[in-house]
Amino acid sequence: MDYNKIKEAAQGYEGQMTKFLRDLVRIPGESADEKGHIDRIAEEMRAVGFDKVDIDPMGNVLGYMGTGKTLIGYDAHIDTVGVGNRDNWEFDPYEGFESDTEIGGRGTSDQLGGIVSAVYGAKIMKDLGMLNDKYRVVVTGTVQEEDCDGLCWQYIINEGKVRPEFVVSTEPTDGGIYRGQRGRMEIRVDVQGVSCHGSAPERGDNAIYKMADILQDVRALNENDAEEGTEVKGLVKMLDEAYNKEWKEARFLGRGTITTSEIFFTSPSRCAVADSCSVSLDRRMTAGETWESCLDEIRALPSVQKYGDDVKVSMYNYERPSYTGLVYPIECYFPTWVIPEDHEVTKALEEAYKGLYGDSRIGTAETADMRKVRPLTDKWTFSTNGVSIMGRNGIPCIGFGPGAEAQAHAPNEKTWKADLVCCAAVYAALPACYCK
Repeated sequence: MDYNKIKEAAQGYEGQMTKFLRDLVRIPGESADEKGHIDRIAEEMRAVGFDKVDIDPMGNVLGYMGTGKTLIGYDAHIDTVGVGNRDNWEFDPYEGFESDTEIGGRGTSDQLGGIVSAVYGAKIMKDLGMLNDKYRVVVTGTVQEEDCDGLCWQYIINEGKVRPEFVVSTEPTDGGIYRGQRGRMEIRVDVQGVSCHGSAPERGDNAIYKMADILQDVRALNENDAEEGTEVKGLVKMLDEAYNKEWKEARFLGRGTITTSEIFFTSPSRCAVADSCSVSLDRRMTAGETWESCLDEIRALPSVQKYGDDVKVSMYNYERPSYTGLVYPIECYFPTWVIPEDHEVTKALEEAYKGLYGDSRIGTAETADMRKVRPLTDKWTFSTNGVSIMGRNGIPCIGFGPGAEAQAHAPNEKTWKADLVCCAAVYAALPACYCK
């Protein structure tokens, strides 16, 4: 494989990739409203010579290149979050900006740049005659990830019957290769009480007070140690081999966390005792934790046990229609996933990267120093579609994508042209490294 030719081809497409990304930024595309993004991506795929371009009933776009046996996937979610307070932006988030090295605008790092690099990575494979009977690629522009990570891939796998041998997530990785992430789930706790007049609160049963006790235990679950005498052992226990057979990967990903994110109540009036109280809990999971273990952990808290049948612990469901109107219900559970450091997919991506760019992360003058001190192969702090691809369905997944994780959901979001070029080159080289 001629790595220099691949790099030259990727560099030659910098202008077209920049224009493509600028076009996408100018089209708002928040979750469940991505039609404009999908149509523009399908147009670009057809223009650069994809062999087949489909838009499925959920609204995901799938572009195929080649006809070989092994299917290799490149995934980019193409929805964005909103812009928040416009006063925090130094430029129009939907017009963006372009300099010699940067492109700014909502979605540039998270993660419209990923679909741009993946489309042109596939084009480079075709241009250089790299496609053969060993492999073909599918580039997916997926919807609703910001609303419900992985929902799109549940549909693609289960309803579309598309199951690649492995998938590269093109979420931003700051020039590194990412082999996993903590999972997350959305837990709801409901507590029942009995209302009465506020002038005689002893006649009722205040649900808010019950919840206050429970929240102290939730806080302890996040903050406590795991010593033998600790009643509510903290989540840090999962980093210890005595509690978790997957403790090595848990230490790699980082410990789990839990926090209260929302609180609700009902009461007949402001001069009455509350008769119900509910909270949402944001639970981040490390290796070795499951949705069952996390729910059971809350149910076992002393205050939950104390209030017995008055407490219900459950998991949220997601049932929002996609932009096509399709509803595909799913639990709000986004599993932890991690691909081993010695997995053949990990080794193939490292080989492709090192053949092109060496042993350390690269970047622009602004980013290079920070990147070089970090390990080439690392992990995300946030969640990706890998929760479905590998977490729910066991398809090996690995990450490499343009942009920076710190730019995600932030005002004045930007990415770097050099990242688009680098990722397109690595995407083009990867299948040949894997299928040799």
